[in-house]
This record gives sequence, structure tokens and C-alpha cells, in this order.
Amino acid sequence: MGLSKEFPSSPFKIINPQHRWVPTDNKAEVNRDKLLPPLVPQVRREVKIWRDKGYPHISGTTRALLLFWFKTIHHSVDGSPFRYYFSQRESVESVVYLYEAKGCREPTDLLSFDRDNRIKSFEETWLRLVCKQATGSGKTKVLSLLLTWSYFHKKYEENSNLSTNFLFITPNIIVLDRIRSDFDGLNIFEQDPLIPKNGFEGKNWKADFDVTLHIQDEVKPINSNGNIFLTNIHRVYLKKKTEVSFNDEDRRDYFLGDEPVKNTKDGRFNLRRLVRDLDDLVVLNDEAHHIHNSSLSWFASIQDIHNNLIQKNSKLSLQLDVTATPKHTDGSIFVQTISDYPLVEAIYQGVVKTPVVPDEDSMNRLKVIDALKFSERYAQYINLGYAEWEKAYLEHKKTGKKSVMFIMVDDTKNSDEVKEFIEVQYPDLKGEVFVIHTKKNGDISETQGGKKEKELKELRKIANEIDSNSNPYKVIISVLMLKEGWDVKNVTTIVGLRAYSSDSKILPEQTLGRGLRRMNFGNGIQEKLSVIGTRKFIEFVSSIKTEGVILEKGPMGPDNEYDGPFVIEPDSDNESKDLHELGIVLPLFKSKIRRYHKNLEELDLDKIVFEEQKIIYYPDDVDTTPIIFEEIINGEPSHITDLPTILEVDSNSFIRYVTKSIFKDLRLFGGNDILYGKVKRFIQDYLFGESVNLEDKNILRNLAQPYVNHEVKKSFIKAINQLTLSEDGETVVLDELRVGNTKPFWVNKSKDLTLTPKKSLFNKLVFDSGFEEKFASFLERAIDVKAFIKCFRQLDFKIEYINSEGNPADYFPDFVVKLTDGTYYIVETKGDVYINENVRLKYERLKTWCNDATKFTNNNWKPLFIGQKKWDSIEAPQSFNLLQQIFSKSSWD
Repeated sequence: MGLSKEFPSSPFKIINPQHRWVPTDNKAEVNRDKLLPPLVPQVRREVKIWRDKGYPHISGTTRALLLFWFKTIHHSVDGSPFRYYFSQRESVESVVYLYEAKGCREPTDLLSFDRDNRIKSFEETWLRLVCKQATGSGKTKVLSLLLTWSYFHKKYEENSNLSTNFLFITPNIIVLDRIRSDFDGLNIFEQDPLIPKNGFEGKNWKADFDVTLHIQDEVKPINSNGNIFLTNIHRVYLKKKTEVSFNDEDRRDYFLGDEPVKNTKDGRFNLRRLVRDLDDLVVLNDEAHHIHNSSLSWFASIQDIHNNLIQKNSKLSLQLDVTATPKHTDGSIFVQTISDYPLVEAIYQGVVKTPVVPDEDSMNRLKVIDALKFSERYAQYINLGYAEWEKAYLEHKKTGKKSVMFIMVDDTKNSDEVKEFIEVQYPDLKGEVFVIHTKKNGDISETQGGKKEKELKELRKIANEIDSNSNPYKVIISVLMLKEGWDVKNVTTIVGLRAYSSDSKILPEQTLGRGLRRMNFGNGIQEKLSVIGTRKFIEFVSSIKTEGVILEKGPMGPDNEYDGPFVIEPDSDNESKDLHELGIVLPLFKSKIRRYHKNLEELDLDKIVFEEQKIIYYPDDVDTTPIIFEEIINGEPSHITDLPTILEVDSNSFIRYVTKSIFKDLRLFGGNDILYGKVKRFIQDYLFGESVNLEDKNILRNLAQPYVNHEVKKSFIKAINQLTLSEDGETVVLDELRVGNTKPFWVNKSKDLTLTPKKSLFNKLVFDSGFEEKFASFLERAIDVKAFIKCFRQLDFKIEYINSEGNPADYFPDFVVKLTDGTYYIVETKGDVYINENVRLKYERLKTWCNDATKFTNNNWKPLFIGQKKWDSIEAPQSFNLLQQIFSKSSWD
């Protein structure tokens, strides 16, 4: 696929620019200019260096936001951990780097990043930056981050050229509805970690965020602090008109200008009225590939905004575009593209589903039948689609999810016919097939089909809520279900019954895009999308290989097993299993970790473990950026201030900030002055390996580096934890975990590391390593093992302990084994290369847990550690008791 072996599988890990996807096959090499944006390679390299240096040469506001967004631990509204994908982070960083660190303000400022001299010209005269984000990788989050950055930069930074006013444009009414669900009530700014809490870095972020949301025609009074105009592009198209002249018979337009728009619902909302009271504006475009030609109304509308601002001695602050396919109709890529997260990378990292097409044997079994009716001609394709959908539906139903199938046909008449065919052929789907009659270009017009507005809203509601179990529809049929907005998460099957060609204005990624979004996020499960259709359709979809995506192929049909992830659940349908006998009940204890709020005077600086910082000596004369001030009245130059590019901090402010951060992270109270003194002395006499002068300008510049701040905080947090944390709390039983009550959950499929057990109440076991699989197979054979479980994370059986960094952490054991004599073992299996200090600390904590479990339950609980090296050196015995004698001591003893 052209991906480096070093390319990370985690979407959260920082990607080295050298490991990114590049075209490798001959055809892709020929089309290289259409696949790789000219600016991206150099921007990636420079952004990496800039990131590694701790974001130099930017404002304090921007640095604070970047650190908050990407280097702070976040949680979602439901309490689950939250992190932005690296692709989202890189897009934001690229915009910030170009605009702020490099000072790009004009399109021509970008030319220095085009090392191959591929860019001939720019169509726009304002700065436009395009971020390429694969479908399903979170384009809206990128725009919300950049919106937040622009707002606070304008709010807090003197002479900022950004804006607190935003025109957020969507391509159609369906996308508008989707974006509206995020922005209505400004929900996204509460649900996502976009705005720091008041007091972060000394600013009142939450209190200072004051914007008014205007949606479509619901334009409210303009807010002087900030505005978001969320609108469908059709509301902002310029009214087509002829040139006016003094010689016109009716000279009103010549003297008075355009006639005011009286009814904004006619789709002719006048941009001049929108920006009349605004001195600055940032344009945000979702699905921005629609602006592929300067002759289009969309382009002209934005140009008109810019020209209106110029008349007011201003200009468009910035245009920010996001799209999965930033391409012109000839396939060439937008030269303004500055970041690129291609579909091949998103699939590899599990950000989207993995598309799968029929293998050659399956395709050979599919025939177009010579029949008059469309549905009969393509009956075999429809039947195969149903078979693939049904398997997925039955699996997903176990976890409370609904599987959806898309069928695409060639005209509206055939859409209705295919619906009738499905409901007759498969009576279980009667009343559950939904037909959408789109226009030929794939859009649903707001006046399409002469439908009344109420009927149209109902149609949009059904389509937008198709994922919900309360929505009865499981199949969608349409002429062209390819336009943006149909971002349904639960699509598992796409059936294409229409001809496609490279001459069409639809791209393969847009075709797949309607089904690529994942059902489940954050669980690492690989989800698959079955794509079925005529040979021409499959060839068209497979042409995405030029983008690096090689579609998986596999056998399809009712005789083949479901090829998605496994559903793990109690094996209640297996009559050979006695789930009561195989049941295991685990006690749940209150955490024994206690924090004793000791006097911080006891903190011994001589015992703090830290990495000594090397002093970097900066030149006295550092580079500066000239800031020119002008007189307000006449615009004449007043004076120039040279702003240093190397920052320095005030030592007292720095120490106060670090002290406050430590108190906040550890939730301490009392002793702030004591800790301040400790931190000050540590920096002065310990941190740099020698005593330093905290008023020395060079030392202050060293303290301004983020990695120095991080080392001080990390070292003190560990030392304070060691002083105040203890595992000697009282043992309290909170509840019990009955494994037999576990709800079904997904795990990734693994052919080689899978076991269908007889002694476990689960239907299947999937393992993380061959060592685990061998151990589970031994448990199946052992004569004295009555039952066992692999402790999947979904069980949430965890034991809290203090890790080697001195922080509270969770330990998840590997196996629980119940012997025929009633003894229970908690077993940890570990490859010897993975044995480290944390493994030892976990096992010591496990010993204590087993003692407590024995004391507070009617059962005998014991710990057992099994190292792979010793395991490989022995022949597995007949019983577990003999095995535990061999491993009675930890293998590292």
C-alpha cells in the first residue's frame, strides 16, 4: 500500500513524515502530481521540527490552546477518555504554523513550500488553506478547533488579523442538518475539550467565549463579540444580474444599487447584507471540494465577501477548507492543500471501516439475467447484498446496533421497483425499505418533487436518523446516494447497480464514503464494509487503488461466515454448557490507595529523581519580528516594535504557574507557599546540574521551553506521590462482578489466536499472543480446571495500584481460573521481554488483592505469575496444581 513498516497503527500516535503513504506502483507514479499535494511534504517536515521544539514563534494564546488540546488529558461528557486524532492535530498545527509561525498572509507566501515548483498560480487573492481529511476522520472537529483558535487569537492578541466572526458554509441541506446537530446551542464547545477552563494560563477562556449562532435564515442581531453564520451554500449564492448602465430605461439599480432581498427563503441571501456590520471574517468550508473552479457561484460568493471587506479597508482574514477529496474535475489536486490524511492511512489505523469486495469466485457466480424488469436482471446482486447484510445485522444486533444496507440504482422508477422486489422476496423487510428520490446530481433539493416543506423535513429526519433503532428502516435505495451528508455510521453493505466511469464527477472515495464511518469509536475493533455490484461498479470502486487503497477480497454469500469482528457473549445457546457451573463471581473492592496530606516540608529535594537539563546558550542578539504601529486617524507610521522570536519568561510567574499546575493535577490543598519555595530552590540549585541565577536572561529563555516545564512538573508529581500515596487503606467490599451477566461486546477477529472453549462460559476466546492461546489450551486439557475466563477489558475487572511513576494506575489481570476443589487463581502471563518494574508492582498488588478476596469471600484466592521463558522450557503437566508448583515463585525470582 506504499505505507512504511514504521507507520503506526494507532490514530493517536504522532506520525513521522518519512513514514507517510506515497505512490509506489507505476500508474500511481505517473499520476503523482494528482495524488500528492505540492505543499504538503515540506509543510509536514517543518511542522514536525516546529512541534518537536515546543511550538516556537507563536503567540501565548495559541501555544496555550495547542498545549490544552493536544498535551492535556481529556474526558468526554460520559467520563470516557478523549483524544484528538493525530490527523486532526496535524491539520490544526499546519494552519497555525503557516499563519502564525511563518506569517503567511497572501497566497504567494505559500510558494516557498512548493519545492518542486508545481504551482503556477492561485485563483484567489486571499489566503485559502485546505486540509485533506479522509471521510470519517473528523472534519468538523478540525473546523471547530480552528474556529476556537481564531476567536481567542483575535480576542487576546493585540493587532490580530484573525476574526471572531465566521461564515460556516455547507454544500447541501443534509450536511447543514449534521453540522447543526453539533453547533446548535453551541453544544460542541461544551462536549469537546475546545475551550480551556477559566484560569488556564491566566485567562478566563469560558467567560470570554461569547458568540451568537445564526442558522440559515434565522439571522439574529449581530453580536459585537463574535458570530457564527451556519448556512447552506444555496443561501449565499450571488444573485445573477446583468450589468447596469446610465442608459438603462429604469435607472434605479444604477443609482441605488441592488434591490434588497425581501425573502431569504428564496435561496438568494445577499452576502453584502451579511457582512455590512462586520470588519473581519473567517470562512469555514465543509466538503470544500465543491470549490473546484473560480467560475462557480460558490467561489464567486466568497470572492464577493473579500471584495466587500476590501472596500472597508479590510480583507477576508482566512478561508479554511476541509474535504476528503480536494480535487478538480480533471483529477488534479487543489494546490492550496497543506495537510493530507489519505483514506489508505485512515483504513490502516482503523479510523474508518475496511472495504471488502467479492473475490473472483464470488464475482463469477453473479450474472445479469436477461429480463425486462430491472430488479429481476440484478436479482443475484440484490440477493448477495441481502445475504451479506443479514449476517452483519444478526451479529450487530447482539450488541444493540442496527446494520444498514445502501442500494444504488440508475433511475427513480427502478428505485421503486427494487423496493417492491425486496419486500416480496424478503417479507421480514416489509415496511423497512426507504427510497429517496434524489436529483440526478445526488442532491435532495429543498423544493424537490414539489413536496411540501413539512414532508421534506420528515424525509430528511428519516434519512438522518437511519442509524437509530427506533427508526424502522434497514435498507436505503436511491438513484445516487453519494452526495455529502449521508454520513450514516451503521452501513455494513453497499450494493451498486449502476454504471460508473472515470468521466463521472464522482470519485471512488465519495462512493465508499457513505459507508466508511465507524459504528464504534475508541475500541480498536476493525469494522468491515461489504461492497457488492456489477463488474463495472466494482472496477470503479477498486480504482481507488491509485490512492493507495487495496481493497480486501473475500468469499461472500449465505454459505460463508460473517467476516467481521467477533461478538463475545455468554454461550447461552450452547446446550452442552452449564453456565451456572462455569460461572465465576469476582469481588469488587474499594481502592486501598490513600493520599495522606502530609506537610510538604517533608519533601526532600535531594531525593527527587529527574533528568538534568542542559543549559542552551542563546545569542544576545536574537532574531526579531518587526511590529509596525500606525496612527488611527491618518494611517501614518507611528513606531516599530521588534518582537523577539525567542521567548523568555518571568521566573516568579513561571514558578507560580508550575506550582499551581502541580496542586491542580494532584488535587492538593494547603502548603502552596511551601511548594513554591521548593520548586524555586529546585530550579535554582538542582534542575540544570548547577546553581543558576533566576534573573539571568539566558536561564529565563531556557525556562520558556515547554520540555523544561514538563520535567519540573513530572519530577515533583512523582516525588509528592511517593511522599503522600499509600496502599494501606481499609479493605471494603463494594459489589461483585458476575461474569455470566456480561453484555455482548466486539473483539477483533483472529484466525490463529482464537479458541472455542468448553470450560469457559464465553462463546469464543480471542487472544493477544500465541503464549496466551497456548495457556488457554492447557486450561481446556487440565483435569482439575473446572472453569476459566480470559479477562477481556470489557469485563472491567481491574485492580488499582501505584505504578513506577508514583501515580495511581489500573491493572487488568489476564486469566481467572476456578479449580475443581473450589480454589481460584488470578493468573498473569507475560513474555519475559515485557517484565519490568510495573509488572513486579502489579504482581505485588495482586498478592494483596488475593489475600483480601480470601478473607472477605467464602473462597480461596491465589495469585500465579507465568513467564514465557520458563513455560517454553517445560512440558505442560496434566493438571493445574502441578503447573502452579512449577511456577510457585515468580519467574524473575
